Amino acid sequence: MKRNPKILDRTKSALLVIDIQERILSVMQRHELLIENTLKLIKGCKTLSVPIYYTEQYPKGLGETAQALKEELEGTAIQKMSFSCSGAGELFNEFKQKGYSQIIVCGIESHVCVQQTVLDLLANDFQVDLAADAVSSRKDADYNIAIDRMRANGAEVTTTESILFELLNVCGTDEFKTVSKLVK
Repeated sequence: MKRNPKILDRTKSALLVIDIQERILSVMQRHELLIENTLKLIKGCKTLSVPIYYTEQYPKGLGETAQALKEELEGTAIQKMSFSCSGAGELFNEFKQKGYSQIIVCGIESHVCVQQTVLDLLANDFQVDLAADAVSSRKDADYNIAIDRMRANGAEVTTTESILFELLNVCGTDEFKTVSKLVK
């Protein structure tokens, strides 16, 4: 039987956490839920050996990645001045070189850095799976319009839990048990 090619495959996927920085976090809508779901994605991707990348927009002005996330993240943030992560050095080229065709996206702000990154990823032939419950903006209208625009342009708009269970693919494994505990 065929499976839908849009279903996430952990061997082709990477997680991109966009600009969840301390100084701007508190003004985001539902920022506690944003952190909670981003942590689930990070921990789940670590369990499933899905690579994780994270960016910081103008860290001199906006500060570093939120401490709760930094405790789980490895490596260093990719610093950028452009709103889109297409301007974050060789990030998109690295995705291509490593064979990551499905990019899972979370972060802030939905209508600025996230949206521009998603549109640029799509323009460069990546499948984008947007965790709608792990992105945010200061205003609900900006969030809602951005989600609609990204979906209309081809992003797979889904949820944290859906992403993790697609990456799992099967139950009954130790990975399944770990991820199940994360989403409860």
